[in-house]
Amino acid sequence: MILKEYQKVTLKTLNTFFEQARIFGPKQAYESLTQETEQFKRLRGYADAYTPLNGLETTPYVCLRLPTGGGKTILGAYAVEIAANSWMEKDCPMVLWLVPTQTIRSQTVEALKDPKHPYRKVLDDRFGGRVRIFDIGDFETILPHDLRSNCSVVVGTIQSLRVKNTEGRKVYSHHEMLEPHFTHVPERKAGLETISDGGTIKFSFANLMHLHRPLMIVDEAHKAVTGLSEEMQQRVNPSAIVEFTATPRKKSNILHSVTAQELKDEEMIKLPVMLTEHPTWQQAVTTAISKRAELEEIAEKDKDYIRPIVLFQAQNKNQEVNVTSLRQHLIDNEGIDAEKIAVATGDQRELDGINLFDPSCEIEYVITVEALKEGWDCSFAYVFCSVANIHSATDAEQLLGRVLRMPFATKRKSPALNKSYAALVSKSFSETAKALRDKLVAMGFEEEEAEANIEAEQLPLNTGLFGRTSRPKPQRKVTVSATPEKAKRIRSVAPAKIKTVVNESGGTSIEVTGFLTPKEKEQVKQALETQTEVKEFEQAMFEHEKEHGHLAAPAELGLEFTVPRLMANIQGELDWADTDILMEYHNWSLSDHSPKLSEKEFGLKSQAHGFEIDLGYNQKINWTYMDQTEQMMLDIDVEDWSIQTLVLWLDRKVRDKFISQPELVAWLSDGIRHLTEARGLPLSSLMQCKYILAKVFKDRIDDIRRTVRAGVYQQSLFGPEAAPEISFETGFTFKEGVFEGCLKYRGSGAQFTKHFTGMDNIPAFDGKADGEEFQCAVMLDSLPEVKHWIRNVAKHPDAFYLPLAHGKFYPDYVAELKDGRIFVVEYKGELTADTGDTERKRSVGAKWEQVSGGKGIFLIVEKELDGMGMREQMLARIE
Repeated sequence: MILKEYQKVTLKTLNTFFEQARIFGPKQAYESLTQETEQFKRLRGYADAYTPLNGLETTPYVCLRLPTGGGKTILGAYAVEIAANSWMEKDCPMVLWLVPTQTIRSQTVEALKDPKHPYRKVLDDRFGGRVRIFDIGDFETILPHDLRSNCSVVVGTIQSLRVKNTEGRKVYSHHEMLEPHFTHVPERKAGLETISDGGTIKFSFANLMHLHRPLMIVDEAHKAVTGLSEEMQQRVNPSAIVEFTATPRKKSNILHSVTAQELKDEEMIKLPVMLTEHPTWQQAVTTAISKRAELEEIAEKDKDYIRPIVLFQAQNKNQEVNVTSLRQHLIDNEGIDAEKIAVATGDQRELDGINLFDPSCEIEYVITVEALKEGWDCSFAYVFCSVANIHSATDAEQLLGRVLRMPFATKRKSPALNKSYAALVSKSFSETAKALRDKLVAMGFEEEEAEANIEAEQLPLNTGLFGRTSRPKPQRKVTVSATPEKAKRIRSVAPAKIKTVVNESGGTSIEVTGFLTPKEKEQVKQALETQTEVKEFEQAMFEHEKEHGHLAAPAELGLEFTVPRLMANIQGELDWADTDILMEYHNWSLSDHSPKLSEKEFGLKSQAHGFEIDLGYNQKINWTYMDQTEQMMLDIDVEDWSIQTLVLWLDRKVRDKFISQPELVAWLSDGIRHLTEARGLPLSSLMQCKYILAKVFKDRIDDIRRTVRAGVYQQSLFGPEAAPEISFETGFTFKEGVFEGCLKYRGSGAQFTKHFTGMDNIPAFDGKADGEEFQCAVMLDSLPEVKHWIRNVAKHPDAFYLPLAHGKFYPDYVAELKDGRIFVVEYKGELTADTGDTERKRSVGAKWEQVSGGKGIFLIVEKELDGMGMREQMLARIE
């Protein structure tokens, strides 16, 4: 399974934490990592002092925050290997996977046992197929061999372990079947429950966990961790705890936070939510049905099969619009075929055994109350219609979460299929919007994210959501004669802008909202059948733009502008100046770099219960043995262990897709022989430190690669033989919809008049909504020389970037001047203006400007520089 970028970053952060925790301890590792500039900004107030669990102070305990739809379970599967390698140091880890409900428990067990399921594939790939999965109810079937030779995962609910009195609970009871696990355990081993005070050890599941110190994965942890849970955790004695949740509680040691925007950018969820509010539940239902039909028409043109589904939330049994009455209303008053309706409640489970993704499935409407809050997932759900009051509907956010998931996790060609829809009952539009916002916040959205991702389909003129004003889009109608098929073709040109309405006289009106691009106007004309209709349409659009054109943003009128790309001259050929691409032209070999570790890089001193390892840079690790029995085994020669087997083990841990296995094995062999022969370190000692040794070699390879990349980058762009150029042909083109779907600016500050995609479509600024970056944009917008500008979105696939040796640099703003020059602006606040990172950006920006032949200008703006404010700095550069 290919991970999304935010998932990779999440796992990388977790891995870094465990690696640093092994050296410095969990508290220092957490506080150091979360105070780094980028991570601190990402956590947005979640970062705090590390709070250890009572009685488990040395046990790493962190929480990963991901909004609904972020793929918490797949990340949990990847987290097992990360913890096993970087912290537990076990080839065959024990895992206790806890979930909030019995339904999710059975689903998780089923998925993890299925060799074809992505969750199981992750574990099989990481542990070479040596994986055993157990339901907690079947723990008596676990054998000692299972734990010795496999990654063993036990899935249970938090409730099965979270009790105050352990008497009578199966997981805490004595079971003779578990006796083989306790054969070599001392009778008085601390921490284990006994049959009676001072009696023999219980052969219990809890004691088995305590002995093996499992990694604890906790799903939806905010529902699980209480003071009583801490008692349970001490009984289980986990080696580490990793929580996954959308809404973490305080003191959860939140290590990493993913925004809803990141999920949207990675095409995981459908946003924004298009909201309609209705005074009666009947109107809300009718609107939901109509929207589904509209989406079905659009979906027919999509490359993948999509059958839009409406998810109805009915009221409780004792209320007016319960499941039965709503279902009957759909059949009797809306003309819906009963075969297309499924009821899913605690009593009626009509979705059981149904594959909603099957093209032969007829279900288009699902009615529930709260049963879908778990155990149900269908990304074909597009419309959420609640006839209940969502202020009081405690499970509305869970149902809405089902509607947000994107079909096949892929952005659809039609913008309408990239959105979710909510039809709600309320007499106050602002109150409905606020209630919906609160539900999104409960799903893990930040409040500003939630507000920015709720839009209105029926918003009164000049009335804004959450108290803000919104520019109404002008409309124009043209009457034509159109068959249903012809009207459908016209609508399909731009579904977000064009509607067709049958008039009372039987004619059809083309209703245009906003502005059509030249291409869209041409497509509409091709769909019209007579020259008379074409001329009427052309005249209507001419008058429309003449009257309202001053309100249109350049992009809305179909205009584009291109920013030239920096190109590198490699072997007489021009290619993108992207360091990843440049590395493909450069043949480098690991064998050209020494694997020999000096005593400063890997110093090893034997101690009574382990080693003191010196990794240089004042990093000393007191490496203790995991178990006394294991120490005794490793201190003698073991036939299965040799330099070769150690090297092959290291090869698996250090494996790099850009380095061939023979090359890596040869390099590692030289490194190990240097340690055992030249430096005289015992092989048994290296085996006991194999995990830290793998880290040292991996860090060495990373350092080598960084050095090589920096050299290639410098040589290709700044070296004496370098001949970089710019290219408009392969440049970055900004046009309508270029950053569609990105989080929008919704502040109450200045009215920008020159933003390329319009005031309503400005991507959000970093930091505070009306902070320093916003002020920089205000100054840019005020410059008379600026024709138009656009807020550049970092890491967006269509955004302008300049290469760095180790990544990409996305300047904050790109403007086209009235004289045709391109003006690129990066804002740096007072805290970051003098960093090395800024100087690297300044250098590549200056190079881009230098080779542009006067067509480009680059500037890093500071709040104040040499007595000049931001506006003065900009004016000085473009004059």
